[in-house]
Amino acid sequence: MPIHIVQLGTPRRPGEGLRIGTVRRPPRGVAKADFARLDYYDIWFPNLAPSAELVKEAQQSTDERGWNAFVRKFRQEMNDPDRSRELDLLAALSHHTNIAIGCYCETEARCHRSVLRQLLAERGAEVV
Repeated sequence: MPIHIVQLGTPRRPGEGLRIGTVRRPPRGVAKADFARLDYYDIWFPNLAPSAELVKEAQQSTDERGWNAFVRKFRQEMNDPDRSRELDLLAALSHHTNIAIGCYCETEARCHRSVLRQLLAERGAEVV
């Protein structure tokens, strides 16, 4: 019963389970009542999104050095005791139920969800 890492707004896969949006902002131009119906998310959980300042820094990053700096800083943010406990909870839940977490970014390799994937795996989560 793994955690699926997804791009929000894409069609759900069979067995994906509850979809959690780990983004700073809800989707633009979409009514709140339509978030789940349009495959964005069932629950909004911005706690696991990078800070607004860090998002801006990542968007301005044009090379591997900038991306690596983002990863290092985002990992630091996720070391906050509350964030760390939230990741521990998701990792534990992955052994009992299907969950999906996601962001809007097209490319996971340049998205904070790639770091969340690593952080969850480090905590023993079952991650697809």
